[in-house]
Order: sequence, then C-alpha cells, then structure tokens
Amino acid sequence: MSGEPIRPRGDAVSTKAGGAVPQAGTSTSADIAAFVTKARALSPHAPGAQGRLIFALDATMSRQPTWDMACALQADMFRETAALGSLDIRLVDYRGFNECRATAWISDSARLATLMSKIDCRGGDTQIGKVLSEARRQAVASGVRAVVFVGDAMEEKADELCAKAGELGMLKVPVFVFQEGHDAVAERTFREIARLTGGAWCRFDPGAAAQLRELLRAAAAYAAGGREALLQLAKSASGAAKLIGQMK
Repeated sequence: MSGEPIRPRGDAVSTKAGGAVPQAGTSTSADIAAFVTKARALSPHAPGAQGRLIFALDATMSRQPTWDMACALQADMFRETAALGSLDIRLVDYRGFNECRATAWISDSARLATLMSKIDCRGGDTQIGKVLSEARRQAVASGVRAVVFVGDAMEEKADELCAKAGELGMLKVPVFVFQEGHDAVAERTFREIARLTGGAWCRFDPGAAAQLRELLRAAAAYAAGGREALLQLAKSASGAAKLIGQMK
C-alpha cells in the first residue's frame, strides 16, 4: 500500500495543513446550551434528505489485515443502498502520532476505494474522541444519519468518549461500532458509545469478511433509508437483524 495521505477535498473539515482533523476542546456552558438548542431544531432524517454516513476506521498497525478487508468490502455499502437512494460517505481514519484525517463527502465507490488504498497502517494510539467530535460537527453542519466505526482497541478516557457519544445521541446520530477481536476494555466503552447514541455494537472475527460485509451493508441501509430500510433488510440478512435488535 502507498503511504500517500488522504487530502481533504471540497468541504474539507480541517483548518490545519495536511488534512488533520482539529483537536477537540472543552465545551463551555454557553457552547453546550447553543448545541442543545441546535440539536433540538435539527432534523437529520427529514424526508428526501441525502443519506450521509461517516465511515471511521482505526488505521493503527494492529489493524492492517482488517483494513485491507474493509477496502475490498466498502463497495458493498454503496451497492446495498442503490435501490434506497443516494449515499454520501465521509472517510475518517487515524494512525501514527496524532494523525487523524477526513475526506470530503464521497458518493462514488471507486473513488472511496482509491482513497482507502493510499493509506498504510502505522503504529500509534487510538483517537476515537476526534472521530466522535468530527461526527458531531458534520451532524450539525450537514446532517449525518449514521456513523460506522471499525476498531479493535480503546486507549482514551472512557468518560470523555461517552460524553461525546451522548451529544451524538441528542442529535439522533447512531454509532454502529464493529469491534475486531476481544479486548475487554474496548468492548465496555464501545458498547456504551453504541447505547448512548441509539446505535449498536457488534463483534466480528479477524479475517471474517462475510461478517463485516453484512454489518457494513446493514449500516449503509440505515444511513440511506432509515429504520424502515434496516427492518426490510433484517428479514433476509443476519447482520441487519443484529443491529436492529440493539437499536432503541
């Protein structure tokens, strides 16, 4: 894989060079009050709205095998939603030392695959907080229907991540957390993030392409067509049934 970084295009999120997602600061009382007001007024699932999904992945060194698998499977997300309506995806990844980046909104599966193929996994700590902060920014700015996060570890403060997840829950943006492996610390926090956002947590085994494919298809169906689309898919797909069984 090439080490060439993804560069933001179009409506890039970063105000820093190199496409980095900005550091998240501490919210003041005024910030929180303003956020709550906007959250209550926002309707991310308005009829006819463009389906938008944030696809976030841990690209640290331990994830290299699954990153390759995700690259091969992401096109299935688009294919699943073709009959439901259009879907835009914003790819967010983190790796290395304090490196977290986001693309512009992408509606073409080939383009997304090309961008993903240019990333190589590098050692580093998790940066899930930045992913959740980016999801909140985009939910307020442009309407996000769902977040997919694929990872295997959590090395941050659980309470801080849960506070950010709670804000996404107020915006009615579910986070679908797909965990690789059996890290117990990560599982506890991942489950709580899913619960607080009204999303779902599922585990998949390393190398289990069929499992991950079904889960990604289900999340994409929800982003494009809402709960009804997920219910329809659940009649024939076990991945969708797992998700709908957890969502509140």
